[in-house]
Amino acid sequence: MKKLTRNALSVTLVAFLVPGRAVRGGAQEPPPNPADKPSSPTDKPKPPKPNSDNATQNAPDQPKWDPLRAEKDMQVGQYYMHKGDLDAAIDRFEDATTAKPGYALPFRLLGEAQEKKGLKRPAIKSYTRYLDLYPKAEDRDKVQKKIDKLYKEVEKDKKSAI
Repeated sequence: MKKLTRNALSVTLVAFLVPGRAVRGGAQEPPPNPADKPSSPTDKPKPPKPNSDNATQNAPDQPKWDPLRAEKDMQVGQYYMHKGDLDAAIDRFEDATTAKPGYALPFRLLGEAQEKKGLKRPAIKSYTRYLDLYPKAEDRDKVQKKIDKLYKEVEKDKKSAI
């Protein structure tokens, strides 16, 4: 008798837990497929929407601050620098500075990429921002020397252009 009661209880539990099964033992009918109904002649096909998705920008309703995205952008940017694609590296480092504006490291890496590309003024700005955010940086003297060297080159270029 106990065995029969236990089996009945198991069957009842299975009936409640298994989706798509009716409790009364009848099978459910699937809902009608909307593709089966004929389309009316007034239905016009809608033109495809242009793809306005841009992976480098957050949606307007999303916050700009995203530290995980900043870390990923820095990793990918360093890969591009190693590969030699300075434009892509600069884009990624700029995205990292947008995603985590108070983080100093992307500004240093951005300055390095800009310096390699020959963008002296933006490199000075990036290095200066790095030192502003991280005044006790271990490489402060090295970065300050780079800034001074770039300033001299900018002044030299300015004098030679006159």
